[in-house]
Amino acid sequence: MSGHSHWAGIKHKKAANDAKRGKVWSKIARMIIVAAKNGGGDPSANLSLRYAIDKGKAANMPKDTIEKAIKKGTGDLGNISFEEVLYEGYGPCGVAVMVSALTDNRNRTGPEIKKIFEKHGGSLGASGCVNWLFSQKGLIAVNSANTDEEQVMEVALNAGADDVITEGDMIEITCAPAAYEELKKAIEEKGISADIAEISMVPQTTVAINDQHKAERIVSLMEAFDDHDDVQNAYSNFDIPDEIMEKIS
Repeated sequence: MSGHSHWAGIKHKKAANDAKRGKVWSKIARMIIVAAKNGGGDPSANLSLRYAIDKGKAANMPKDTIEKAIKKGTGDLGNISFEEVLYEGYGPCGVAVMVSALTDNRNRTGPEIKKIFEKHGGSLGASGCVNWLFSQKGLIAVNSANTDEEQVMEVALNAGADDVITEGDMIEITCAPAAYEELKKAIEEKGISADIAEISMVPQTTVAINDQHKAERIVSLMEAFDDHDDVQNAYSNFDIPDEIMEKIS
């Protein structure tokens, strides 16, 4: 699979780790707060909120925790303000990196993100330096081991998917963001289990990384971003072969 899906898979495995669950819930709570603040507390009328709630449910987030986050966003539990900030830069081997954050203190988060880049052999760039390399898309990945590939392709294409690619043991489906909800629903209704289901920044071109040491440095950078409390998502255009990814993940 391409680099963004590799990393998405690693993130989902980490989210399932009980020791990290508190941090995962905290990040999703911020997403819910911002979505509710910007579009209201009714998920039926607020697609961003519905998407955030779905992520919370997928992470086994308690219902009362989700409801409390919604009320914080709508102002029913006081005024909590998070700002959406996008950082762009370069990692080892010149791979492009985008970091999406929700912060209550831009003056704290910016220098911390810059330090992470530099510590791992990368550099923070100017706004707009790499985002042109990415397109926002719905991303769904299904394990092909126990799935009928032809059925997945038929369901996906009929539900608005742009592309369906099988690489290794994964079927990767991409679509326009507007088609994501309908596509996800169609797949779920057929009883097809998705390993990854999210709105993602998908690279238009990738950088092949065939050296294990270089791959380790890139993954280490991405893990450092993921561990930062303010970071919601980190995206990159690296493409690491499965055999190397298996050794380092």
